[in-house]
Amino acid sequence: MCGIVGVLGNHEVAPILVEALKRLEYRGYDSAGIATVNSGTLSRRRAVGKLVNLSDLLVHEPLAGKSGIGHTRWATHGAPTVTNAHPHRAGCVAVVHNGIIENFKDLRAELGAAGIDFETDTDTETVALLCEHYIREGLSPTEAAQKTVGRLHGAFALAFLFEGEDDLMIAARKGSPLAIGHGDSEMFVGSDALALAPFTDQITYLEEGDFAILTRNSLQIFDSKGNLANREKRKIALEAARVDKGGHKHFMAKEIAEQPVAIDRALRAYLGSEDGRQLPEDLDFTTVDRLTMVACGTGYYACLVAKYWFEQIAKMPVEVDVASEFRYREPPVSPNTMGLFVSQSGETADTLAALRYMEGKAAQIVGLVNVQESSIARESDVVLPLHAGPEISVASTKAFTCQLVILLMMALKAAQQRGHPLPDGLPEDLRALPGLIHQCLSLDAQIKDAARDLAKAQDIIFLGRGVLYPLALEGALKLKELSYIHAEGYASGELKHGPIALIDEKVPVVVMAPRDALFEKTVSNMQEVMARGGKVILVTDAEGARVAGDGTHEIITMPQVPDALAPILYAVPAQQIAYYTAIAKGTDVDQPRNLAKSVTVE
Repeated sequence: MCGIVGVLGNHEVAPILVEALKRLEYRGYDSAGIATVNSGTLSRRRAVGKLVNLSDLLVHEPLAGKSGIGHTRWATHGAPTVTNAHPHRAGCVAVVHNGIIENFKDLRAELGAAGIDFETDTDTETVALLCEHYIREGLSPTEAAQKTVGRLHGAFALAFLFEGEDDLMIAARKGSPLAIGHGDSEMFVGSDALALAPFTDQITYLEEGDFAILTRNSLQIFDSKGNLANREKRKIALEAARVDKGGHKHFMAKEIAEQPVAIDRALRAYLGSEDGRQLPEDLDFTTVDRLTMVACGTGYYACLVAKYWFEQIAKMPVEVDVASEFRYREPPVSPNTMGLFVSQSGETADTLAALRYMEGKAAQIVGLVNVQESSIARESDVVLPLHAGPEISVASTKAFTCQLVILLMMALKAAQQRGHPLPDGLPEDLRALPGLIHQCLSLDAQIKDAARDLAKAQDIIFLGRGVLYPLALEGALKLKELSYIHAEGYASGELKHGPIALIDEKVPVVVMAPRDALFEKTVSNMQEVMARGGKVILVTDAEGARVAGDGTHEIITMPQVPDALAPILYAVPAQQIAYYTAIAKGTDVDQPRNLAKSVTVE
């Protein structure tokens, strides 16, 4: 969601802020702005659309100063306009904000009763006006910010800048992540370490409820109870925070291509021996009788795949929940339940809230994340990093396949601990995955041709059966995200229970069907589609193509793999179909409209 940067520096800060904001573009945004303090004077510039619009504005209306805050806004309250763009200013106060202030209407009414007018439709303006109101009542900037933060309900990360204060910045965090970077007589604030990587490798992560007072040479952090807190300073690996396209046209193309390397990295981290004993020793399936997996979006579909693995291989009952619904159902949690929370960023607000719901109820909380310093990682009993490397494109690719690989290794460990035999050859077959994924990447020319036809459609259906059913859901989601074409994923056997009414010559159907135990049933459903004029794009292996290829519009021939590995492999053509269809449509591949990479608000 929204990205925050702040700098108390030794150089002109405007270009530094814009450069840092570029590293936060992946979070999704629709406007951007910066504010600086120069010889005590507070000024700001804001623009709608991409950061290049803000850069152009700064050429014509430059901002001087060595202290500043910046923001990329993903609209929640109020349309994406210059007036609603951050930073918001009230008198001597400028504020940037990620999150939602749930009680802003009550605060707004209170301020209105005091004769204070509003200019925007946002919840954030309330923060600036309230802080400025307290300063007018005689409080210092620090006291006013602290009192303001204490009045706020909801989730937020905040950075305050003040007129007349060239060497002061306030930061606060509740629900939304925020990091502090330490430089040489410089201090930095960022929504994540990725934004701060060019400036420092020394990072302090604010914890829930923290309030921080920054100067160029000092940092004071107070916890939610107002006590001075000693937060650890960590060194981050700058190499891991590099952000470039590596010669590819889009970050998504680069991240698709990186999957063999990312999966190999995950395998080396966790497989080690043939039975996966290098997974953390405290990951204990012997003391639990049920696994509850919670995630959002693509991570949710990874969990749906893993449900098949845990139940078939480890004979373990599994529930999978959408994070945004989980805690509102108020599900009973038995003390013998393991909770598994899947999030690329480790900061997904709904998933984090679901984790906190299960804290103290479940036997063990496990986090599967790509950011080891994230909130979910810090609040889990056991953390399993994805080792996927930074993923910048909004649409998840390498993080998804790494999630699948690690979830399968977890299922193997669960089977071993619970006394069930492992499928013949499966641990060894895992080691072949990077090479098999590499083979899949060579299919992109064929998929590009198929995508030209898909780009002309208004509706597309994805079908899969068994462990490929969640891949049908994932393929449809990817296509919707990137191309804005309406797409739906269905279990093949459900076709005749409603979706078949949609089938005609204008509705392409993508069928994911390796030659597995359910292949013949899927082919029967596919024939029903073709009998009604539907154009079938069949994604299968060589044997499947030989048996069922007649009459299909297009065949994408995949390498032969054991049934359990098929969803990992078939994720690649699902990604490529979405990517090339979006290219054909001319949409923004890396930053689709209305979407954010890290969803840190409900």
